[in-house]
Amino acid sequence: MLQCEQNASLKPFNTLSLNSTARYLASVTTEDDLLAILQSVTAKRLPIFVLSGGSNVLLSEFIDALVIRPLLRGIRVIAENPQQVLVEVMAGEEWHPFVQYALAQGWYGLENLSLIPGYVGASPIQNIGAYGVEVSQYIHHIKAWHLPTRRWHILQPAQCQFGYRDSIFKQQPGDWIISRVVFCLSKQPHLALNYGDVREQAGLHPTPESVAKVIIQIRQAKLPDPKKIANVGSFFKNPVIDIAHYEQLKHHYPLLGSYPQPNGQVKVAAGWLIDQAGWKGKSIGSVGMYEKQALVLVNRDIASLADVQQVSKAVQDSVFQKFSIRLEQEPVLVNF
Repeated sequence: MLQCEQNASLKPFNTLSLNSTARYLASVTTEDDLLAILQSVTAKRLPIFVLSGGSNVLLSEFIDALVIRPLLRGIRVIAENPQQVLVEVMAGEEWHPFVQYALAQGWYGLENLSLIPGYVGASPIQNIGAYGVEVSQYIHHIKAWHLPTRRWHILQPAQCQFGYRDSIFKQQPGDWIISRVVFCLSKQPHLALNYGDVREQAGLHPTPESVAKVIIQIRQAKLPDPKKIANVGSFFKNPVIDIAHYEQLKHHYPLLGSYPQPNGQVKVAAGWLIDQAGWKGKSIGSVGMYEKQALVLVNRDIASLADVQQVSKAVQDSVFQKFSIRLEQEPVLVNF
């Protein structure tokens, strides 16, 4: 059912709980609803922004656009064999419940991505990842509406231009609206135990279910629940630096967390850098870095986008001054 409202508050729909108002807000539950709103006069005269779970955005106070919330629901198997299954998931399904559902069906691969907030339709945009796994590894294809050509497209992974927290959908904001994602999941466990915490806590005989349980426990211990403390999860990307820079830092900071990359560069832990720069648990007003995980920026009261940007810049400057590394924000700034 198509619903559209004017001057709508977006505060309930962003996990950082920023006050934001949309010129128009439309919630769509079917692909026909989506096409209907896109053919409206409003859509033809205003920019369009798709707001999914709101767990990776920084919203300005007024968004002079038609904001579309894709709330399409449904999960179905479209093909399978003894080794694999193709599962089509609509964009409005919540991510974590889908991962749990997949595990219960004996469909494996996404267990390391447990407890990530947001919706399935947003997962390819950021190419969500955690504990050595990225969602792009399990995407078979994506159905999305391309606004410039006004056509449905079926995109294979290579066409999505996936990178570290990146994709064509992120590179071309406003061009694509994802309606469904098809995953290729395994019926045989292939565990990703690259991270020490996960490997150690999963036990001698780990299973996908036990790995998921461990990751949920780790995330709950380190990360605040957005329903209790407003946040968007990891606020900065883990920076990738050249080997010479890494070796220089490692000489001075032996405890620096690092992950070698296939291209010879090294990914270093942004949370550790922020902690060492003195920002873990530190705030300016109601905005600051979480005391249990320095990578997470939290809003403990009524903060504005300007308040968030002030803390973000201060953290970036402190880390750069100490390590000569410029941190990059993960959440996308939305400003129409």
